[in-house]
Amino acid sequence: MNINPFEIPCVILSGGKSSRMGEDKSLLPFSSSNSLIEFQFNRLKPYFKDIYISSKNDKFDFLKDKSKLIIDKNQDIYSPILALQTILEKFDKVFIITVDTPFVKIETIEKLINHSNNFEITISQTSQRTHNLCGVFSNDLIENIEKMIKNDIHKINYLVKNSKYQIINFDYEDEFLNINEKKEYEKALNIIN
Repeated sequence: MNINPFEIPCVILSGGKSSRMGEDKSLLPFSSSNSLIEFQFNRLKPYFKDIYISSKNDKFDFLKDKSKLIIDKNQDIYSPILALQTILEKFDKVFIITVDTPFVKIETIEKLINHSNNFEITISQTSQRTHNLCGVFSNDLIENIEKMIKNDIHKINYLVKNSKYQIINFDYEDEFLNINEKKEYEKALNIIN
């Protein structure tokens, strides 16, 4: 199978608190990988010319090339907005996905990327919810993000609603299974096994 990797980089967000899980979910064992982050990284790597991990610190033993790690500028506040600021200062356009959504299909990612032209944000939605951190983001958002941070606004939905955005609908809810709690982790393990 010949893979033609996407030109835009992929960044996996892995700097959250995992408060609902009670432990760092990115480091939980998953499938045949030592950790969920290692699984997600290796799963997506063949499909992107460049792939990175965004985090508060380097906690990834498997990641030999440390240039693939993007450390948040702000260490004190846990916020995807702050992570986005650091990421978008590095790239013009990027595909963002969270560590805890290991089932998003490559076809879904391709559709998001292919339809992202002329938009600052292109994200996915299913019948149950909008998936704000699965999509394409442009560095045209930087000014908006800086204003949000200055005004202590950290809601990703606020950024979406105040940008030139589009939402693409997808039918398969389980593809966007989000591993936040133990029961979701168990469900994900059952799916992957």
